Amino acid sequence: MLTLESFERASEIVKQVTQETKLVYSSYFSESTGNRVYLKPENMQVTGAYKIRGAYFKISTLTEEERAKGLITASAGNHAQGVAYAAKKYGAKAVIVMPTTTPLIKVERTKSYGAEVVLWGDVYDEACAKAYELADEYGYTFIHPFDDTAVATGQGTIAMEIFKELPLVDYILVPIGGGGLATGVSTLAKLLNPNIKVIGVEPSGASCMLASLKKGEVTTLPTVNTIADGTAVKTPGEKIFPYIQQNIDDIITINDDELIVSFLDMVENHKMIVENSGLLTVAALKHLKEMGIQGKKVVPILSGGNMDVITMASVVQLGLIQRDRIFTISVLLPDKPGELTRVSQVIAEQQGNVIKLDHNQFFSTNRNAAVELKITMEAFGPEHKQQIVRALEQAGYHPKHIRPNL
Repeated sequence: MLTLESFERASEIVKQVTQETKLVYSSYFSESTGNRVYLKPENMQVTGAYKIRGAYFKISTLTEEERAKGLITASAGNHAQGVAYAAKKYGAKAVIVMPTTTPLIKVERTKSYGAEVVLWGDVYDEACAKAYELADEYGYTFIHPFDDTAVATGQGTIAMEIFKELPLVDYILVPIGGGGLATGVSTLAKLLNPNIKVIGVEPSGASCMLASLKKGEVTTLPTVNTIADGTAVKTPGEKIFPYIQQNIDDIITINDDELIVSFLDMVENHKMIVENSGLLTVAALKHLKEMGIQGKKVVPILSGGNMDVITMASVVQLGLIQRDRIFTISVLLPDKPGELTRVSQVIAEQQGNVIKLDHNQFFSTNRNAAVELKITMEAFGPEHKQQIVRALEQAGYHPKHIRPNL
């Protein structure tokens, strides 16, 4: 495994189940980062993520006897769907152990492919321990989501497709959870062009690979805390770690707040739904600019798009708040007729759109002196927000900013 020949063989095999995900040139990200950015939309795969590649190729390498025993894996969702879908293609039983925190959409889609789902633990590592326990008890064949060279080879077929479309690519940005995708992509990329740069991107709240590289050995984090559930891994893969050490040029870590803004960028500029783990590479684009990387051909891999609607709604709201497109202020005004109309008029003249009012008459014991009015409104952005605030100040209301409570 992890030879050019094995990658070529895997590329032919995965075509049986993958959809074509051609590169999408992004004028928005290119202009904002100073590089030529081409998105690799693996969120458009049949299972909503790249994981189908590694799962299907791994299962293709098993014997009939190994498949007949039944297959088992642990996953936060995307590998689960990949194994479930691939197992169905081969007519094999699949048992998937998923963390209890897995978004509902991933659980239901995994079941829809005919797999048996067991919910266990709060994070992937706990679910994985349970999957090994069940494998021993029932004799299932375990399909590791990342610490397996066959799985990594299947994931690396993404790099083959990138090079066929963009032979002179300079940088590939790849999300890292346990490291399977990064192993496959970086290893094949270096085989095809030793001068290419492959940068891994991790959530700052689950940067197990960065910690391992710094220490020079596989390291387990005490806890993980990130909205990027697909990359919330405490311990990277032992088998694949040497490949990461050899082929990954750098690692960028991303805060959750950056993922929230990146979600809005993708929806508004590319009309694409990308899950939080898949947005890691999008958020990393601005970091390249900060690192002085300019004028390069850059491919961020969008690893998946399986996000439940409730999470999506929350991310959109938080993103609008972060960008000052929704904000809340508190003003004090006398409790007398006409004051509410006067405040509304000031906001209307600045084209602000009020979406929520909270009028508190009991803010002070002297209602004639002051009552509190909390106003939540929409703006076009930071400049428009400041324009509205200045108008209210000039009208004598002295607004105070408070966090929106939608």
